[in-house]
Amino acid sequence: MKKMTITEFAETLGVIPDTVRRWERDGKIQPERTRGGHRRYSEKDIENVMESSKYTTNRRAIAYCRVSSEERTAELGKQIEAMEFFALGRGLSVEIISEVGNGLDMTRPKFVSLLSDIVSGEVSTVIVAHKDRLARFGFELIEIMAKRHNCEVVVAGSEKHSPRYELVNDFKAMVSSFSMHVEDLHEHEYGVVQELEAS
Repeated sequence: MKKMTITEFAETLGVIPDTVRRWERDGKIQPERTRGGHRRYSEKDIENVMESSKYTTNRRAIAYCRVSSEERTAELGKQIEAMEFFALGRGLSVEIISEVGNGLDMTRPKFVSLLSDIVSGEVSTVIVAHKDRLARFGFELIEIMAKRHNCEVVVAGSEKHSPRYELVNDFKAMVSSFSMHVEDLHEHEYGVVQELEAS
């Protein structure tokens, strides 16, 4: 079988390349190297990853904390502190992942990396203050995916305490992003028209 590049290998397992690199650092896999130093993976590497994930005893507990804008970073600190206290009450030692980003944006880098680690079997528990810290919409889908990979998603607070201001901020960010794309498109079209008129 043709050897896989790191991108192909990551896509096969449903993770991101950074996760594959971490597996290598942890000794789960040892890919071959080309003369140019590029990694190459085989089906045996897939088997090694699956086996190590299946029997691993050091799965991580994660507390994911998020606010929608830089203006709310002070609130992010309080959220982190609250999640650490909540985890302590459950007897968990957690790794904190904090992010500033739009809750409607499903491509937030740390969020995507967290999902990748869940799918790879590295995460036992994810704690969030409210459902919308993970995502404004689709929380139930994320929860189902996590359960299928033996990961529990724990919501520390009740929905009624989730600030409406965050939702407004997320929608504003989405509208602003859309507006910027429209402006870029108009500028491009104007430039094309100018070139045509000049020719």
